[in-house]
Amino acid sequence: MPGKPDLETAFDAAIGLVDKSVRARMKAADGESAKPQLQQLKEELVEQRSRAAERGDIDRDWFKGTMRWLVGWVPENDPQLIAAMGRIARAAPPSLS
Repeated sequence: MPGKPDLETAFDAAIGLVDKSVRARMKAADGESAKPQLQQLKEELVEQRSRAAERGDIDRDWFKGTMRWLVGWVPENDPQLIAAMGRIARAAPPSLS
């Protein structure tokens, strides 16, 4: 991402955390395996990282929808993925607000 190393780093960190969560066999808030959600999240992060590299910004609608979805299944005692998404938002240009 030319000129956006913080955004690239934020996406990379979120993708890495998803991989770590899969390896740790993370459970969703309902106690079931979070693997399907994690796989979907990783696919979306990889795709959005590529799009952000082209645009230099993130898709606001995707971000907001993904955060709502994420908060719905992530366990309350494990907010790391939510924090990783917040890092993406902070690294994006100010138009996200």
